[in-house]
Amino acid sequence: MEARLQKVLAQWGIASRREAEEMIRRSRVRINGVLAHLGQKVDPQKDKITVDGKLVVTKHRPALIYLLLNKPAGVVSTCYDPQGRTTVLDLLPQELRNNSGIHPVGRLDTDSTGALLLTNDGELTFALTHPSHSVPKTYRVLVKGHPPEEMLQMWRQGVILDGRRTRPAEVRLRESLNAQSCLEIVLKEGRNRQIRRIAEQLGYPVIKLHRTAIGPIKLQVPKQPYLKEGNYRSLRNDEMRFLQQQIKHIPINDSAELRSVTTHEMV
Repeated sequence: MEARLQKVLAQWGIASRREAEEMIRRSRVRINGVLAHLGQKVDPQKDKITVDGKLVVTKHRPALIYLLLNKPAGVVSTCYDPQGRTTVLDLLPQELRNNSGIHPVGRLDTDSTGALLLTNDGELTFALTHPSHSVPKTYRVLVKGHPPEEMLQMWRQGVILDGRRTRPAEVRLRESLNAQSCLEIVLKEGRNRQIRRIAEQLGYPVIKLHRTAIGPIKLQVPKQPYLKEGNYRSLRNDEMRFLQQQIKHIPINDSAELRSVTTHEMV
């Protein structure tokens, strides 16, 4: 059965849809020896698909992998970094990162730490980063100074970034320290470096930013030790059910028609 090329590459764990589109744009993909174009339809059972000259063997689709990683500071949330920095995939054992198509779902910027999903399920990645989707993400944020309640209320109601108001957020003071404050922030959107930019704009710059949870998927779960920085674990059955429940009503349209989709939720 024919399907859009980027969808096929995602389904077979080669890359996320966004990454597959970029591969096609960079002329890395060929169909039956001819350079592929974005939005092209293929039949994986009949057409010969190659990436960087290597044949994509769809008869041996890799097993689907779903992981939660506690990302350390200084590690980039990409599969490959041209600057040679440590990537999230470098934290995984060889058998997981080789030929599995695993990639991060969304991103945390280099200085941020905490919960990050990794999978080779391209359809799940596409759905979770769809603009109509809003899985709440919880952050523990250390800022300079002591923002007053009226400033926190302003943040809750939404702040103008790049000409658009941010969605309402949950913002509460967890602890007031000597010259710093610890906040808990729950977002349902992920604009580029959103928390850092808002905090800077309001006059209380971020010192540390740590994501503790993605929906009910947490670094700390009952009866298990806290997931240490640099470590990962497989998602539990209840966590998988949550993700599937979240995405089942989102239309999986061809991403060539959805340029607003992004996995760059660097916060």
